[in-house]
This record gives sequence, structure tokens and C-alpha cells, in this order.
Amino acid sequence: MPPLAEHYEGLTAELEVSGDPRLTRPKVRGSRRTPPVLVFTADAVRVTAPGGAVTAVRTPVLVVVQQRGGGDEAHGRGARESLSSAWRGLLPSTRIRVVARAAPPLSPADQVAAVLRVTADAPPVKVGAPSPVQRLAGHLRAGLREATDGLRPDARALLPGLVVGDTSRVPPDLDDAFRATDLTHLLAVSGSNLTIVLALLIGPPHLATRAERRGLAPRLGLSLRGTAVTGGALALAFVVVCRPDPSVLRAAACGLITLLAIGTGRRRSLLPALAAAVLLLLLYDPWLARSYGFLLSVLATGALLLLAPRWSAALQRRRVPPRIAEVIAAAAAAQAVCAPVVAVLAARVGLVAVPCNLLAEVAVAPATVLGFAALAVAPVALPAAQALSWCAGWPAEWIAGVARTGAALPGAEFDWPGGWGGGLVLAAALVVLVPVVRRVLRRPWLCVLCVLAMILAVCRPAPLTRVLTGWPPPGWRAVVCDVGQGDGLVLAAGDGTALVVDAGPEPQAIDRCLTDLGIRRIPLLVLTHFHADHVDGLPGALRGRAVGAIETTTLQDPPGQAQFVRTAAAAARVPVIRAAPGERRHLGPLTWEVLWPPAPPTLPGPSGPFGPTDSTSQPVGADDLDGPNDASVTLLVRTGGLSLLLLGDLEPPAQRALLASHPELGGVDVLKVAHHGSAYQDPPLMHRLAPRLALISCGTGNPYGHPAPRTIAALRAQGARVLRTDTDGAIAILGTTARLSATVNGHRIKSGPVPGRRTRRRPVSARRAPARPAGGRPPGGGLPGGCRPGCRRPGGYRPGGRPPRGYRSGGHGAVRSRPGRRRSPLRRCALPAANRRTGRCRLRSHRYRPRRQRRPWDRPGRPTPRAAQRDGEGRRRGCVVHEGVGRAGSAGSASHGCC
Repeated sequence: MPPLAEHYEGLTAELEVSGDPRLTRPKVRGSRRTPPVLVFTADAVRVTAPGGAVTAVRTPVLVVVQQRGGGDEAHGRGARESLSSAWRGLLPSTRIRVVARAAPPLSPADQVAAVLRVTADAPPVKVGAPSPVQRLAGHLRAGLREATDGLRPDARALLPGLVVGDTSRVPPDLDDAFRATDLTHLLAVSGSNLTIVLALLIGPPHLATRAERRGLAPRLGLSLRGTAVTGGALALAFVVVCRPDPSVLRAAACGLITLLAIGTGRRRSLLPALAAAVLLLLLYDPWLARSYGFLLSVLATGALLLLAPRWSAALQRRRVPPRIAEVIAAAAAAQAVCAPVVAVLAARVGLVAVPCNLLAEVAVAPATVLGFAALAVAPVALPAAQALSWCAGWPAEWIAGVARTGAALPGAEFDWPGGWGGGLVLAAALVVLVPVVRRVLRRPWLCVLCVLAMILAVCRPAPLTRVLTGWPPPGWRAVVCDVGQGDGLVLAAGDGTALVVDAGPEPQAIDRCLTDLGIRRIPLLVLTHFHADHVDGLPGALRGRAVGAIETTTLQDPPGQAQFVRTAAAAARVPVIRAAPGERRHLGPLTWEVLWPPAPPTLPGPSGPFGPTDSTSQPVGADDLDGPNDASVTLLVRTGGLSLLLLGDLEPPAQRALLASHPELGGVDVLKVAHHGSAYQDPPLMHRLAPRLALISCGTGNPYGHPAPRTIAALRAQGARVLRTDTDGAIAILGTTARLSATVNGHRIKSGPVPGRRTRRRPVSARRAPARPAGGRPPGGGLPGGCRPGCRRPGGYRPGGRPPRGYRSGGHGAVRSRPGRRRSPLRRCALPAANRRTGRCRLRSHRYRPRRQRRPWDRPGRPTPRAAQRDGEGRRRGCVVHEGVGRAGSAGSASHGCC
């Protein structure tokens, strides 16, 4: 098998299924969503090579069953149902014949020798039926699924997982919540499940060998040996029904050794039983030594045996009730020893694991007992099993609610260095922390302070977070969220209210960004187009927020992802409307206009919760749009005097068409670069926009090379400061036209002049007026009053500064003020964007003084040292001439304008 896999040969193999088929979660790669595939483990027993040679083998393989077609049509529940039920119904020990293409495993250390890729265009060819034991186990599992069909979604998905480890119905958001709160051990059937089952038979373990033993065994008249034999049969049945996963095998081995001690009348010793079980399992299957699940199970069990009793006794000495002390000690001990391993795997540390486990513990036993009762009754009396499942659904929903609530807290987890290095550092930190906690427990007031500090760290109230981290910065106007390889932008529209443009590829990322910003209301959520890196995070944006409407593009392509948006919106009861070019809306301080895409001829104008819209564009057929990227909704947004242009993922043809259809489009303050900063940009559009700040949203280490170096170079050549989420994280835009600035990861960034160019631009914090229409006159009637901070007026003073003695500000020049009257403040103006690079700023070399106060060197053409210094400063700041636009009658401004 390995030589065939090395050459990716096609072959025919006869397989014996060893694990239950399971569906993988769809993933977003670029703009597409990979379809879900069915995977299961098997043993290859006979292989027919391409040349016809037949070889009998016994080789473990991983089978990947793929569906023909793209991933756009296969999404969510529809894609799961589209896979053949014959493949999903395969039971362990079934023999099948497949035609597959072999491939090597991802890592040489994997437990399988090859990966067989099979296309699910036909049901599997069965050459051998499953064993009677596996048929019975499959019948029981199917009966439990049927008994839970009428429950609520969370209970329907969770109850089979709690009882037999069947997670086929668990949705991705619930699975993520269990991972964030470290409750996944409840879905991976482990010793707690078997302990509950055996406790029903033998009662409390410490009384199992005494005359006053409890449980069902003495009531049924079973002796100690009969109890041990019955318990062993239950343990073996537990392994068969719940499948021989590492945690199940460890629990069953420990249980069998304990039952053996009960049957022989010997003293029960749990720690030697654990050691013997681990040794026997490793001798039986050495691959368990590389299983993280087996490692976590052994560590948690060892912590419960060694650390939990001591910690419980310490809590009881401090007047904690015994039962509460035992539960707290067990949860804390298991979390302490397992946290370093979790950090190795997931590069995170959970802060809510212990309280969530404590809250979920009260519901685990009722849900498990009632679930096992439904499992046993379902083949005989389905109505009775449904009644038991309905009763078990209540504690199951409680557990799901605990997981969702804990995962929704802002500080539920925080990042930690991954790998073994990070795990060792965390283990060392925990070793140091244990004696500190012991001393803290001796002082009640320190305990109260620590609890309050933990609550603040988990809840992260916005005022405290802003003070400690500086994020979000006060007065932010727009934020580009760090959502990975995708887009997600938030525009502030008031307290807790925002306009959201795109949702990124992952629900967790956009949800975390909106939570950090304190966004609770989204009157309008714009999805520029239906690619997965823009819409797959929609459930995260909708979670726990009031959304008024979802506005989408006119091109419903890809159709599968467009259907996903409609389904998610319908589930949240949010209307979906379509954007039309020319529509104008306002929301608080925001005003925006849709510039693109062109509307289809039959598309009506949008209507929604914002009243009527203004649509003046001519209808264009769908043939004019070349793919979803060119149908991206393009918005021109204005807020606080700033202008922002959001280009979506427009390609160069659509960018040229946008420029042609909007010839009045001029310079903007902030540009969201199209298509994650790819190399495909339209230079004339970039030159026309001339942004002061260019924002690029892309993922770290993406395989597409975004952003392209030549795109960044072109933007910098235009004088723009480029910020990107893959290196800078989330980006917040602040200020006004006069002082534009950005905050990256809580640190304020101000752009300075870019070295290495002949023409330098002013910093991002400079003032700028709205752009002049192409071919038109500058704002303000075309007068040369435009100016910028850092340049001086002909009167010799800076804009915003104090005029010379005896003069007041008079629009575009210094005007003599009347004696005794208060000088009026300077009216600030700005340089028209269309004239910024037409030349260099040449300042007049004389001051405006009364003639009797002029000095000899104040005559025109005789520069003073200070004037020469100002002239050099103006050149350094990139001031520009208004050639031929001088104001008649203004001294010193007949041949040039001020900067």
C-alpha cells in the first residue's frame, strides 16, 4: 500500500470498516467553501494494483468519500443530506470493495499507511456483513437517534453525544462552544459515563465490598462475584455501543480491574488499577501512546485520584461544604493537569472551564441515566423511549446553555503560545501558582479580590477594557476587523450601533470583533457579494444582536452561498434586500451611496427600514457582470467629514467601469483596497482616488500572496499609508479630515512622509477638503484659498495660528483689523485634492506689516532666513501650487495660491 500511495496510483481495495463514518466541517479556502466529506478508518485486507496483481494485506487506511461537484451547492444540512445514506450507514466490521486513488498520509507519524479517496457517485459494494454484535450496537444507536428526533435542536444534537458519543448532529457553533469552555470531554464518552452506569449496579464504590452495599446488585440478589461478572458485561457492552475510543478503553480497563478486585474480595486500590489499565492498553495498542485523547483521559483520571482528595480536604478545612468542596476540587484538578496539553494542541487557555464544568456537572448524571434508559428501551418500546428522551432533553439543554453562555463571554479564553514550549511554560506557571493560591485561601479578603479580578477578566466591561488595552479607541469612526482571509468592516453609527459591511469567513472572528466594539444593534448589514470569505461569518454577526436588514448584491452567485445567506437570515427573522446603484442612506453620523453594481432591468428599487432610496442609475443586464467579484457592492461612505470608499472585491474591468460610470468620483481619505490587495488593480482608478490611508484585509500566511507587493508599492507611490490586518491586526480609523489617524492593536499610528520619493505627501493627520470634481473648479468657487497645516499663508502665519499684530483673518489673506476690536478666528480651508501634485509650494518671502513697520529686507524678492526656512519646510511637507488661480487684489497671491 505505501508504494502505491507514494505514486498516487488508482487501485481496487477490499476494506473492513473499523470506525463509524463521520462528516467533516466545511472550511473556507479563499472565496470558496470546501464541501463536507465523509471519512472513516478501515483495514485494507485485499489490494488489486493497476497491473492486476492482487495482494492480501492487513493495513490501516483512512477513507475519504468525496462528492462530485463544487462546494457551493453543498453547504450545511443540505450538503450533509446529499451524501449517500448508504455510506453513512456503514457499521464497523463491514467489508466493502471500493475503487479509489491512494495518497500518502499528511505525516509519516500517522497511524494510517495511506489515504484512499473515493467518489460517492454510487453506494458502496458490500462483500461482507457486519458482525451480530455490531449490528445490535448500530440498532441501539439508531433507536436513540430516532427517539430524540422530536426534541429541541440543542437537546436533539447533544443527547446522543452525552450517552454514546454520537456527535453527528452537533452543529459547528455548539461544538465551538464546548471547545471554548473545555466541556468536550462530555461529548467524548469517558469514565464519567461508565462510572454512572456502574454506580447504578454496585452503588458507592467504597461500600461495594461491605454488607451495607447499595445499588441494584443487592436488590437483585447478586453476590460479589455475580456483581463483578454483570459489571464486566456492562463495561464490554459500553465499549461496543460507544465505540473503542481511547477514553472509552481507558475507562473500561479501569472499571474491569476495579470489578475484578470486588469479585475477588481484595482491597480496592484505584491508582494501581489506573497504572495497570494504561500498561495493558499500551501493550495491546502501542499507537495509544501518540493519542492526545488517551493522554488527556489518563491525566484527568490521575488528577482525580491524587490531587482532588487533597484539594477537597483543604477546602473543607476552610469551612467549605464537603460536597461542594469535592466538586470544586475535582474540576480544578482535572483542569490544572489538562490545561498544558490543551495549550499544546489549541494554543489557548480557558478561564471559564472550571465554573462551566461545575454548572454542567449537576445535569450530566440525569441526562446520562435517562439517555441510557432510552437507549435500552428504544428497540422494544419507542414511545417509552421518546418519553425518556424528552425528560433527558431538559438537562441536555441546560448543558448546552452553559456552554453557549460561557463561550459568549469576552474573556472565555485567551491566546497562549502553542506547541510543547508553550505547554511547558504553562505547566511551570501552574506549579508556581498552586502555593500562591494556598496562601491566598488563608486570607478571605484576598480571595474576594481574586474572585472579583477573575470576574472582570472574564466579563471584560468595555470601560475597563478600553482603559487597560486602549481598544476600542474613543471616537472611532470605522474599524477593519481582523477576520483572517476575508473582509469585515464596522462603521460607527452611535452608541452600540453600527453599519457592518461583510462578515468574514468565520463566525467567531466577526462576533469577537463586534463584541469588543460593544455593538448591539446593526440597522443594516451589507454583504458585498456571496463569496464565502465575505458571508460565512454571518451567523456570528447575527448572534445576540438586533439586525434590521441584510443588503446583498444583485448577482446571486454562487447560488449555494446565496441560499446560505437567505437561510441564516430567515432563521434570525431578518429581511434580505438588494442594493441598487445610486441609493443613498443615512444612519446617525453616517451617509453612504451605492456606486456599484449596476441593477438588472427587472430589479425593483430597494426598500427597507430606512425609507425610500434614491436610485438614478440605468439598468444593466447581468451579462455585464463577470463573476461575483465584479458584482461587489461598492459604497462611498462619509462620516465626520471623512470619505471612505469600499471597493469589495472588484476586478480591474469592473473598476474601470466604475470610474467611467462615476466621472465625478474624486479623491478619498480612506480606501478599502479591492480584493484583499491583490495584484489586479486599475491604476487610473487608484490615481484618481489618491487615498491618504489604504486598508487591506487579508489573512496571515494566506496561499494567494495577498497583499501583492506591487499593489502596496503603487499605493505608497500615490502617497498613501498602507495598513493591513495580517500584520497590524484590527485597524480603527479616527479623527476628521483635518486630523486623520488610525489605531492598530491599541497603539496610535500616524503616517509620516514616505522616504525615497521626489514628491512627498503630508502625514495622515493632515487636513484635506473634499475632492474637486474631475475637470471642474476647486471647492469654494475656485479661489486659491486652499491650505494645509504646516504651510504658511502670505501673511506669514500658520493656519489656525495667530495673525500678525494689527491684522485679522480675512478669508484668503491677512486683513487689517480695527483698533480695539477682537480679532476673528481664522477660517480654516483645505487644499483641493485634484491639485495636490501640480507643483511645489513657493511661499512669499515678505511679511504683511504696515508700511511704516517694514524693514529693508521685507521687500519682495529679499528672503529672510526665517522665510527661507519656511520655504524649505513647505517643500518638505509637499505643498502644491495653484497655478493660474491667483486671487486678484490680494497682495502676494497674484501668481500663486497659499498652501
